[in-house]
Amino acid sequence: MGATRRTILRAAAAAGTVGATGLGQLTLAGPATAASPPGDVVGKVTVGYQGWFACVGDGAPINGWWHWAQNWGQSPSPTNKAIVAWPDVRDYPTTYRTAFGNLGNGQPAALFSSYDQSTVDVHFRWMKEYGVDTAALQRFNPTGGEGPTRDAMAGKVRRAAEAQGVKFYLMYDVSDWTTMQNDIKADWTTKMRAHTASPVYARQNGKPVVCIWGFGFNDAQRPFAPAQCLDVVDWFKTQGCYVIGGVPTWWRTGDRDSRPGFSGVYHAFDMLSPWMVGRIGNVSDADNFYNVATVPDLAECGALGIDYQPCVLPGGVTERQRAHGDFMWRQFYNMGRAGVPSVYISMFDEYNEGNQIAKTAESQAWIPAGSGFLGLDEDGTACSADYYLRLTGDGGRMLKGEAPVTPVRPTRPVLGGDTTPPTVPGNFRATAVTDATVTLAWTASTDNVGVTGYRIRRITGGTATPIATAAANATQFTVTGLTASTSYTFDVQALDAAGSISQPSAQVTATTQGSPDVNLALNRPTTASSSTQSYSPGNAVDGNPHTYWESANHAFPQWLQVDLGVTKGARRIVLDLPPATTWATRTQTITVQGSTDGQSFTTLLGASPYAFDPSAGNTATLSLPSGTATRHLRLIFTANTGWPAGQVAEFRVYGARP
Repeated sequence: MGATRRTILRAAAAAGTVGATGLGQLTLAGPATAASPPGDVVGKVTVGYQGWFACVGDGAPINGWWHWAQNWGQSPSPTNKAIVAWPDVRDYPTTYRTAFGNLGNGQPAALFSSYDQSTVDVHFRWMKEYGVDTAALQRFNPTGGEGPTRDAMAGKVRRAAEAQGVKFYLMYDVSDWTTMQNDIKADWTTKMRAHTASPVYARQNGKPVVCIWGFGFNDAQRPFAPAQCLDVVDWFKTQGCYVIGGVPTWWRTGDRDSRPGFSGVYHAFDMLSPWMVGRIGNVSDADNFYNVATVPDLAECGALGIDYQPCVLPGGVTERQRAHGDFMWRQFYNMGRAGVPSVYISMFDEYNEGNQIAKTAESQAWIPAGSGFLGLDEDGTACSADYYLRLTGDGGRMLKGEAPVTPVRPTRPVLGGDTTPPTVPGNFRATAVTDATVTLAWTASTDNVGVTGYRIRRITGGTATPIATAAANATQFTVTGLTASTSYTFDVQALDAAGSISQPSAQVTATTQGSPDVNLALNRPTTASSSTQSYSPGNAVDGNPHTYWESANHAFPQWLQVDLGVTKGARRIVLDLPPATTWATRTQTITVQGSTDGQSFTTLLGASPYAFDPSAGNTATLSLPSGTATRHLRLIFTANTGWPAGQVAEFRVYGARP
């Protein structure tokens, strides 16, 4: 049998002859060998996935600005931030407005929530698109207040991974988890093991993959004794798992960031993945680590029959380490020329350390003004928001033998050289409205290369959410599935092939038509100036014509008010009195007012007499002006010929004329 690349490297490392130059001219003809055959982690590109960002209003049990802000109870701002890099959020269906000032391009500063399934779907779609094979979901101590949110995130990751066909596995981070030894076993048995039933849960050598990150680190956050750690590793192996160790950089020498006495723990793992963040920061550092860590680590793992998965990191944005990809590519190149078969990218979404590869603000145009954040162009070279995802894809192809090993980045920072966004769509307007649709129209945008489409967004509470994309040649779009008698606000942006997006158009608000058979006031909250005995204002919206509201006697004017919940198109009001013939015919003088905020009211119908005749159903219809859109409707009673009080059995509101 001929000598393998692994045996050459092992012999060279033992002789001390392998260095930055010794293998510099080697080019791989195929994937490198490893202790284990290719699987879901061996011979693959894995990314660390935090999934730990939440926003107030996203429905997460944690109910706060989790990991975005120092004070989770308050919106992120220049004085309340926990991140050092700003994400590019243009692909996210849902974002949340922050207290930061507008972006440099004038758009609102909004952030994503990992708790939204749509966010995780976007992330795993990027992984699929850019060649990431596997995601390691970080799982910190789940026994505290963060536990329910972390439990839910595991399910969301599983759904997104299954939808995209991307593998995933659990990575336990034992930092600050003092009761880890027992808790981690219970958590796996009662909760997380169930996810191994997924067809995309990562397996290596036929076994479900689990990673434990933090054993052996020489710091106060992870003070565990070797016996505790070895017990956990052995336990997971008895559960039939393939166990990865996220270990200190100097695991092999047992010094510096590694506690002494942990070699038995390190050697018990099926795969070792030494930590690198904070250890290197430039190309020179990367080359030094190639000599002092990568090559001898690989040889040591080969001798022990352990798989090896070193880190590749893009570099911190704040520390200006990235050098428009040169730093990250040098690490890929060093892994390629050393024959490393598997890598771990640290991290996919780590905006707290600035080491993320997920889409990031490319310039100050996409960063909140005055925030102090840097864009990907911090060194003067323009980089597209997806640059480090593209770089990851190229690096993966090189390590798998699908592309030559080269010190030259094959990925340009900006593809096509197009950095000019399209012009703003003009004359944005609503041209048609039905009960459930709004048709929008605009004047076509222009672009130096070409417009590729239009993004239609709905504006709610100041937050813009993309809801659809129209074709490049479109100048109108019909939004469907809307609720009758409801006000909606929209804008539109133009897109081009380079991923640039125009400034948003002017906003347009349209109110859908109402449905003639839906009572918008039924069981809605009511208030009144007064009421008598049991004749409360709620009787007027309970759907029962035999119960009614009655105001205090001999005390005009009196009023009755209903809250429709949101601003809606109202076209007519129908008022009823009890249908019993014992009620004599009477006329009530009524004024109708409307308000969108419950504070400032305008008159919709001036004071007019309305007759209620039992022989004709004891009902009166009040037609509202065309185009009325309101949330609060108030009836003001100033006279009643049949009783000295205001009286209503049913206060019905409809969105369309009969």
